[in-house]
Amino acid sequence: MADGCDKSEMAEKARREPAGDAAGDAPGDILEFAAEAEGPADGRRRNPPWLILIVDDDHEVHAITRVVLGEMMFEERPVRFLSAYTARQARSLLIEHPGIAAILLDVVMETDDAGLKLVRHIREEMGNRQIRIILRTGQPGQAPEREVIAAYDINDYKAKSELTAQKLYTAAVAALRSYQHIATIERGRQGLERVMEAADHLAGLRSRPQFLAGLVGRAAALPADAHSALLCGAGEGGRLAVLAEAGLPAELSAEVAADILAALADGKPRWAACHGVTVLHGRDADPLALCLLGGPFAEGDRPLVDLLCAKAAVGLDNLRLYERLNQAQIATVHALGKLAEYKDEVTGDHVKRLGRWATAIARELRACNAFPGELDDWFCDTIGLASVLHDVGKVGIPDAILRKPGRLDDAEMAVMRDHASIGGSILRDACGGDRRGYLSMGAEIAESHHEKFDGSGYPQRLAGDAIPLAGRIVAVADVFDALLHRRPYKKAWDIAEVLDLLRAESGSHFDPRVVDAFLAVLERDGAGI
Repeated sequence: MADGCDKSEMAEKARREPAGDAAGDAPGDILEFAAEAEGPADGRRRNPPWLILIVDDDHEVHAITRVVLGEMMFEERPVRFLSAYTARQARSLLIEHPGIAAILLDVVMETDDAGLKLVRHIREEMGNRQIRIILRTGQPGQAPEREVIAAYDINDYKAKSELTAQKLYTAAVAALRSYQHIATIERGRQGLERVMEAADHLAGLRSRPQFLAGLVGRAAALPADAHSALLCGAGEGGRLAVLAEAGLPAELSAEVAADILAALADGKPRWAACHGVTVLHGRDADPLALCLLGGPFAEGDRPLVDLLCAKAAVGLDNLRLYERLNQAQIATVHALGKLAEYKDEVTGDHVKRLGRWATAIARELRACNAFPGELDDWFCDTIGLASVLHDVGKVGIPDAILRKPGRLDDAEMAVMRDHASIGGSILRDACGGDRRGYLSMGAEIAESHHEKFDGSGYPQRLAGDAIPLAGRIVAVADVFDALLHRRPYKKAWDIAEVLDLLRAESGSHFDPRVVDAFLAVLERDGAGI
């Protein structure tokens, strides 16, 4: 190595350096040179140093490299060197320091191909594609450049005999610049993945409070230097209304509050040293401002936060549409329930009690981990209102049969049984193919709550698990409530008689698991639910 400084002189100078004596350490030691000072006296944040790992069994190579590159700065960040004298030591340092940017690597160390094996270990076993590897060899014939370049994922190949100080500096700068670009791309890729994952998560939320809480939670975790996130809207009298927050408790300074209000007014983001504000623009709603506190934020954080807010704004628009659709479905359910009540005067109170029983049974089954593939939050939240529609098909039954004060004959019973199919048909047409709504579950209940577990029910003579779970639950609740209360054709039964019947017909008329869950509810909560 030349370029103005004799090798022996540089080695001797390096031995006198106080930051660590590479030549004086035992060959088995892993050497780390002294860390940079904690930071400047004014307390400002100092950029962390670049890490370069020197892997070579020649102590003088370590010393000379530190002399040549010791004062090196790149992008206003100093360079810090780590030293290893064997491939085994290098593996330990790579694990201990995952942020190493470049390796100056010898080929022949404890074995003739130790350096090349380390390259394979880094790329294939560690899966590290970012670190830049500069191969330095004093024996080019041992590792021919053309063969090594073709077979190994290295970034530069240098023969020690022709590696001047200037060439070493140039190679190091090129390696750091390449690592910086790759790391920036990787951070952007990971950030985009987090944004898209957050957008998918938010899209699955079906309540505004959950959505807003989820948004600030994901936003606070997006930039590495954020410690708090707040979502704000314009309150009364020009004041801010904090709608949701995540992270460390935060009090807004006058400067931050002013930036949030300004952003809400003109729709433009604001970024300062320790806070950033981005606006969510909805189609038919007032804008909201997402404020991040912490910092300083990297330039790459800003487009990611903007993208998250754009996705969240679309998600909020969709949530408003979902809420309107849900409200329309609820109104439709109540209207159809009122229609059935108009036809059958006992229906009003019956359907209210039935909804409470059905919900209680569903939640009990879920608590017991029964039907894990079917019982979720949506099911438990929907079945109570959907059960209101169980007898909506009675609108198609003549009043003479529906309100007959005595028992029905066989012909009348055949007509009465049509109400299950009629109700299912009405509700399936109304739901428009939506399989996750009150009307679609109501259709299942209407046409299956008279099926029996042993297959002897109607209208389709379904048996066992072929009967929709919602129908099996409503069947138990419906019979219990119908027997417990007076009807035009019967008097009210005593509750003990009703429970005896449920137990007796468990496994024939009713799903035993549903009966057991209902009995557990009654034992815990009583019959006055």
